[in-house]
Amino acid sequence: MRRFKALDQSHHSVGYAEQFFFIPHFLKLCKNEGAMRLSGSEISSRPGTRSSRELLRSADGGVEVTVMEGLFWLSAIGVVYPYLGYPVLLWLVSGMLGRFRPHTQDDSSFYPSISMIIPACNEESRIERKIENTKALRYPADRLQVLFVSDGSTDRTVELIRKHEADPIALIELPVRGGKAAALNAGLDRARHDVVVFSDASIELEPDALRYIVQGFRDPGVGCISGEDMIAESGGEAWYGRYELLVRRLESRVHSIVGASGSFYAQRRELCEPFTEGLAPDFLSVLRTVEKGFRAVSEPAAVGMMTSVKDSKQEFDRKVRTLIRGMTALFAYRRVLNPVRFGVFAIEMLSHKILRWSVPFFLIIALVSSVLLIDSPWFLFVSFVQIAFYLTALLAWWGWSLIRRSLPGKIALYFSMVNAAILVAWMKYAMGVRQELWTPSQR
Repeated sequence: MRRFKALDQSHHSVGYAEQFFFIPHFLKLCKNEGAMRLSGSEISSRPGTRSSRELLRSADGGVEVTVMEGLFWLSAIGVVYPYLGYPVLLWLVSGMLGRFRPHTQDDSSFYPSISMIIPACNEESRIERKIENTKALRYPADRLQVLFVSDGSTDRTVELIRKHEADPIALIELPVRGGKAAALNAGLDRARHDVVVFSDASIELEPDALRYIVQGFRDPGVGCISGEDMIAESGGEAWYGRYELLVRRLESRVHSIVGASGSFYAQRRELCEPFTEGLAPDFLSVLRTVEKGFRAVSEPAAVGMMTSVKDSKQEFDRKVRTLIRGMTALFAYRRVLNPVRFGVFAIEMLSHKILRWSVPFFLIIALVSSVLLIDSPWFLFVSFVQIAFYLTALLAWWGWSLIRRSLPGKIALYFSMVNAAILVAWMKYAMGVRQELWTPSQR
């Protein structure tokens, strides 16, 4: 115990960095302190006495396997496969199928008629910019219908849209806020063209985005096409977004994407059904498309630009809301997880959604099991790496600018925040919480 007293007396003189690197030594010290009372010979001389590591061991076919080690490696696979193994598997399969090339080629003569639905709720700060961006889209006006739907806006959103209301732009005003599903359904009731494009007020589309997003419909087997929403900044959300877009491209080459960009995607009009509030519309569109025997794909050339959510707390809340909506939609359409009926798509859904949503539990198991095994130099190192990663994320969350601006800090913060949001979403979903009303993110 004298060693702990000395440690306590020197605590206030140790800087943050020194405390940070002292963690693995402290863990080792805690382990050794209990062992000081009984030497190895004393332990072995006592009948029936076994070390904690031995207590975890069991023999099977002459090969000793530690239960905790098994849990650690299983959880490590559970973390690595959805984020790294799955994309690598998609890349290998796409190569074997000869689909490294883009799945569509541009045809400048292909212009299906489009009904574009843009829901808006209290968007006065950016609605005019969205209107001007929509006017600048290079698409034949006689083949385009643009429907702005005000979902019970109480600011100047309706007034500003009315200033620009002229063919092809029209306004649908809902007097009472009903949520994003209600706004989209109001737009669908008025949509009269072959393709429906869904877009948020927060995204600015590239001039040729509409022309590119419909190219995939030249394939009669494609029913839904996702655009690519790029984050202008270089923060954690931007890096995670680029990774997600890469996975979607690979999924498109193999079979079908499992989720579309909620801010910009297109669907054949005959496949559109009324949306249900509380279920993520973009995810729901993909599920319904695949259920009806069509594919959903990503179009890399159909690009829109967005800004990141500046406030970490706001981004966390947005993630939780989105996840609850996604979980609600997936469990409502859980039949798509049947590999006998849906084949490759069921495997994609398991890998991209179910296992990805299980990662927080694997992370907890990996940390606890490695800490319990710190008498091994390897697991001592692994414990240190994990704790260092989470401390980096925590310091970035608290606003330490040096860490928050660094690439490791951005990645650690966003990865930790995403998985914490998944954990909170699971807890809320289990308690029966459902996200009924849509709240646009302030970007």
